[in-house]
Amino acid sequence: MALDRNTQRGLLTSLLRDVSRSFYLTLRVLPAPVRPQIGLAYLLARATDTIADTELVSVERRLAALAELRAAILEEDSARAKTTPDFGELATAQAAPAGRGSSSERILLERIGNALALLRETSPSDRALTRAVLDTITSGQTLDLQRFGAASAERIVALRTDAELDDYTYRVAGCVGEFWTRMCRAHLFPNATLDDAVFLADGVRFGKGLQLVNILRDLPRDLRQGRCYLPAVALAQIGLQSVDLLLPASEPKLRPLYDRWLDIAEAHLAAGWNYTNTIPRRQIRVRLACAWPILIGAKTLKQLRRENVLDPNRRIKVSRAEVRGIIFQTVVRYAFATAWKSLFTRTK
Repeated sequence: MALDRNTQRGLLTSLLRDVSRSFYLTLRVLPAPVRPQIGLAYLLARATDTIADTELVSVERRLAALAELRAAILEEDSARAKTTPDFGELATAQAAPAGRGSSSERILLERIGNALALLRETSPSDRALTRAVLDTITSGQTLDLQRFGAASAERIVALRTDAELDDYTYRVAGCVGEFWTRMCRAHLFPNATLDDAVFLADGVRFGKGLQLVNILRDLPRDLRQGRCYLPAVALAQIGLQSVDLLLPASEPKLRPLYDRWLDIAEAHLAAGWNYTNTIPRRQIRVRLACAWPILIGAKTLKQLRRENVLDPNRRIKVSRAEVRGIIFQTVVRYAFATAWKSLFTRTK
């Protein structure tokens, strides 16, 4: 049964706004031909992320629920689609006092059937792209749960190598850049003359860069949840273990290695900026939607270069006033190509 217009509107406006937080700013500016597809993909990814993060429920139950939702997303034949998954236990946990979720996440899990129905109503090509990106995202979330399911501040688990960190950033964000690229290319500028291989590679790096910024910014919080995304092999080479990073006094010893990862994140964002400027200039909305997270990420990196990044009491975040300033500058400078391109500058 097709969803009525009011149900669709509720999913892709009010609920999407409530669960997407800062990303809703980007979603709102997207052109209409791609906004519903990207919004729906975000809703489903948010649902899988909510399941993975519901710590009041056992790791085994969360892994099973992730697998169940992934199977429902990937179901090819809507006529044979399985019964809508029931995530009542997980939904209830969002509102529990000790839970990390919110009423919006609870509503999302309760309405997952509507989101799945809307996915089945999309065009075959859009549905294939959405399923592919969610398949990759859920693989990353599953791997994350398997790695860190038993982790805690007393038992920190770390990634082993730089390759594992790069793989993780691709699974949860680089693939989103790939999805975004293919969706926009198909619906907004299919006939533009571009080097598609470079464009797609830059799109992947765009997503990976944003995720790496988040990882580097959230290091103190993740450590206290038992998660260390900084690879153990690289830490050992400078005489550190993940447990040492709980101490702010370890920051000077960590700093050269940490700066190397900042440089990698900045190089990814630079590729994202190249990607943004490869998009045909008439696609103002898409360019703005790409520019804002890149420039916010770049400003975050500048803060991380001068702060004690192991201090759990110092939450590094770009202020709302700074975000408004970024938005204002992108709009004002857009008509002037040189001024626009100078918005992003690398520190090295």
